Amino acid sequence: MTVDLAVHAWALLDANGYLTLGTVDPDGRPWTSPVYFAAAGLREFYWTSETAAVHSRNLTERPQVSIVVFDSSVRPYHGRALYAVGTASELAGDDLERGLEVYPGPPDRGATALTRDDVTGSSPYRLYRATATDVWVLCPREPRQPCPLHAVAKDHRVGIE
Repeated sequence: MTVDLAVHAWALLDANGYLTLGTVDPDGRPWTSPVYFAAAGLREFYWTSETAAVHSRNLTERPQVSIVVFDSSVRPYHGRALYAVGTASELAGDDLERGLEVYPGPPDRGATALTRDDVTGSSPYRLYRATATDVWVLCPREPRQPCPLHAVAKDHRVGIE
């Protein structure tokens, strides 16, 4: 069995509408939030949130984020996940225009497209982007079997270029 880890990562992103976003508050306390997202490649993740949300407030002082996209529908010991770390920010200008082209993803995902007015001015919502510096996947394998790439019979993360 041959595994292309980038294809595996794309399949995870395509199959899941939510990511878990990890931020840190000014006192160093971690905070995680599920957010509906759209991806542009394996390193850009877009979502919309209220500016008053805890994770949005955290990003104003500490832009560092962690991300997990996982398939919670699989049976125990069949976990599949993508992990990432990077920085995130509210989008403006040309970055906002690019974000509005990407978010909310393909129409078959069921979300409604946004306009600039939906995420600017007096609207309480903004569009955000996380840019990952590092991305990993949980190496795919069958329970109690070694993975085909590394012959490792335990869960392990593998970096994606």
